[in-house]
Amino acid sequence: MTIRVVLADDQPLIRAGLRMLIDQTPGIDVAGEAGTGAEAVRLARDTGADVVVMDIRMPGMDGIEATQLITAGDTAARVLVLTTFDDDDYVYGALRAGASGFLVKDMALDDILAAIRVVAAGDAMIAPGVTRRLIGQFTSEPRPGRAPRELSGITDREREVLRLVALGMSNAEIAAALYITAGTAKTHIAHLLAKLDARDRVQLVITAYEAGLVSVSS
Repeated sequence: MTIRVVLADDQPLIRAGLRMLIDQTPGIDVAGEAGTGAEAVRLARDTGADVVVMDIRMPGMDGIEATQLITAGDTAARVLVLTTFDDDDYVYGALRAGASGFLVKDMALDDILAAIRVVAAGDAMIAPGVTRRLIGQFTSEPRPGRAPRELSGITDREREVLRLVALGMSNAEIAAALYITAGTAKTHIAHLLAKLDARDRVQLVITAYEAGLVSVSS
């Protein structure tokens, strides 16, 4: 099955570079290009895109609002945020808006393609390197008046699985750490997604940080 991608960035050169990369890759096609958040929302709906590669800073509607509209709408499109790690103050907002992961603009080309495939397959890009650092930075910032999130309705085992997900562990790594099968780990994660109303693993990571199960130094 061909993965249909919308490229949303207000810099034509960035879009052209990504398009050139994708055009040379079997199984992934560019369904459209957007220079604004509003265009990205429209194209996600009109093209039936599987993945929207979304810049944060765009004129008019920014990438956060566009991400929220796309993930809350009736499309199946998932969003990969395109960001610069060191100076993008909006990454946490994009996560809360439903983004399924991150691309950093200086990532290796093969990593960008891998991220698109991972997200299109319904998973999330939460590698311990890029995404964990991003989530850790923004969820560790003090937010006055906000108490740790209460986690109700999950078992002690599910709480431990949630903590390990937040540390960037795969199903196999979680299984090994808890002396359970990979299938059982997968089942626990499915239960967590349903009980916590989370879109994917990235949202589970955010929940774990908000609940205080892990910290940046974990």
